Amino acid sequence: MQLAGVHDLHVEKKGAIDLVTQIDREVEQMFRALVAARFPDHTILAEEFSIEGERQARCCWVFDPVDGTTNYAHGLPIYCSAASLEIDGEPMVAAIYDPSRRELFTAERGQGAWLNGAPLAVSSAETLIDSLLVTGFPYTVHSDPDELLALFGDFLKRARAVRRLGSAQLDLAYVAAGRFDGFWELHLKPWDMSAGALIVQEAGGVTTDVSGGPFSSRNGEIVASNGRIHQQMVDVIRSRKRTN
Repeated sequence: MQLAGVHDLHVEKKGAIDLVTQIDREVEQMFRALVAARFPDHTILAEEFSIEGERQARCCWVFDPVDGTTNYAHGLPIYCSAASLEIDGEPMVAAIYDPSRRELFTAERGQGAWLNGAPLAVSSAETLIDSLLVTGFPYTVHSDPDELLALFGDFLKRARAVRRLGSAQLDLAYVAAGRFDGFWELHLKPWDMSAGALIVQEAGGVTTDVSGGPFSSRNGEIVASNGRIHQQMVDVIRSRKRTN
């Protein structure tokens, strides 16, 4: 996955701005073969070869071979691989690997979260004005940008700053590491957030849907934070929804 040979990548379009490379497919095939050999009764929900609506077993691996494919295809070293094992829909173990920085974020439910083996902890920011936030835009942003940009502006007015990296899983890992204080995004897939959500939780953070309700990787949306600013973030989103 290193970027040394990025100019030799074969890149295809899945949509107007949604890209896939041969690395996405090859890494997913390797992962599927590994799971099939070791856990033949488990299923896999992954970005490139899963079928919409496919029935999943009680034990399901949720996997994104390259989260941040657009960055990767352009030679921008902000991308990762992410995997979680969900049991009855709840992530129990998770890993996110950033090969550019050789950073491995891991978590086990009830046991904690780690970066290269060292314990992770979320930040201590108490207010939005003291917070560095991060978000992302879905592949539908060209057709319906107004609501997304309005919400981005709402946070921009209230936070210290807002970033957009292009990899939801790294956004979540960075919340867990205290590099960001909060993250929100809409229109996500399970493989975009399952692993990162568990890592945030185990680092002492909070994850919910955008209304403040229980998080599920199947809901397509997430707010993740250090916990201290969480209600403030949810209130900003609720206020925008009332305006629309």
